[in-house]
Amino acid sequence: MNEEALQQLTATAERLATAAESLDRVLGRLDAQQQALNAKVDRIVASVDRESADESEEEEGNRQLQQRVAELEKSNAELKAQASRMTRKTLPPMVSAILAKSGSDAGGEKIDTGVLDKTLQSLSVEQRIAVKAELARAGMIE
Repeated sequence: MNEEALQQLTATAERLATAAESLDRVLGRLDAQQQALNAKVDRIVASVDRESADESEEEEGNRQLQQRVAELEKSNAELKAQASRMTRKTLPPMVSAILAKSGSDAGGEKIDTGVLDKTLQSLSVEQRIAVKAELARAGMIE
């Protein structure tokens, strides 16, 4: 029975060795698959990180552009206000000469339209329009 038991043990040991080798090969393949999956996951994570970094850079760029637009709009409004304050309040020399000839002294006062029309009769239509436009811009007529 010793010999038979020994043969059975040997056969069992060989089968166990074969099974161990098979398990070793399966584990090797599983490790390779696990490494391939890890590499894919790492690439996906890197891609997501890159996209989120790109999005945050894009958001920062948008925020900076919005700030710049707000600054430019504010500057534009200030320039418009400054331009409206700097409108001409004096009369051109030609208009002053015409008013002086008529004897009307318009030292910042409103001018009577009847007197103005009588004064400007000697001028052409285009000249009358120009003079009235200048007086209106200076705030001397309405």
